[in-house]
Amino acid sequence: MTGAQIAANALEGIRHGERKRLAAQLFNGFMYGAIGLAFLALVALIGQTAVKGLPGLSLQFFTNFPSRINPSTSGAQSAIVGTVYLTLLTAVFVIPVGIATALYLEEYADKTRWWNRLIEVNIQNLAAVPSVVYGILGLAFIVRGPLGIGPVLLAGGLTLGLLVLPVVIIVARESIRAVPPSIRDGALALGATKWQTVSRQVLPSARAGIVTGVILSLSRAIGETAPLLVIGAASSPRFNPSGLNDAFTALPIQIFTWTQDPNPQFVDQAATASIVLLLILLGMNGIAIVLRNRYEQRW
Repeated sequence: MTGAQIAANALEGIRHGERKRLAAQLFNGFMYGAIGLAFLALVALIGQTAVKGLPGLSLQFFTNFPSRINPSTSGAQSAIVGTVYLTLLTAVFVIPVGIATALYLEEYADKTRWWNRLIEVNIQNLAAVPSVVYGILGLAFIVRGPLGIGPVLLAGGLTLGLLVLPVVIIVARESIRAVPPSIRDGALALGATKWQTVSRQVLPSARAGIVTGVILSLSRAIGETAPLLVIGAASSPRFNPSGLNDAFTALPIQIFTWTQDPNPQFVDQAATASIVLLLILLGMNGIAIVLRNRYEQRW
């Protein structure tokens, strides 16, 4: 190869590298531009909601029941209480079922068996199913169908529990899988049984990730509207549910109802309810961060 050819190849390599750097810079520019536009849209939406909703944030809003006639005396007590009850019911359902399923699949299941592989594939697929599909499932099998308990508080809790259960299982499995095998081997070598190893070593070590995943999953559940609409949650009830078989509503349903009202004052109340829901979600996410930082273990 002559000196001219070597120089030409070197020049071509330099030009190719410059083109790659230019393409990378253009891609980064588009990416950061898209992130900036999304952030500006989010700030504008939150700002508009705050301007409309903050004036209505008062004690009366928390203590009064919704009204379809007089927005000045309307509140969201039944929606807030219903949201709290739904969160508790969902947690009671998904925490034991989700953690037990994750333990079985990660510690006890035989990966060579076809039914265990089928369960894993289905859990992965169910985590990506739209929430309205779970509402249809709840309507067909819980509200009507085999259970037939009606559009009551228990039906809402079970439907939201089914919605977030795959996510809880996946997060719990990842947390359990992150525990080093040496922890298990050491416990078994000292004479502990399989269950003693799992309950006293593996679960406490995976606690931070499991708790964080559960709280974030519950945060998603209380912000869902479509499943509750499909199963027939009440609209603006003037009562709080007193039992599992009572009608109920939640903040997302109340927000949806107020936004459909032609009276602009009710639309402002929807903004106030959105602020309350946003504060609840931020509080739950903050608790998840604190618990993760407190109990997280570095191996």
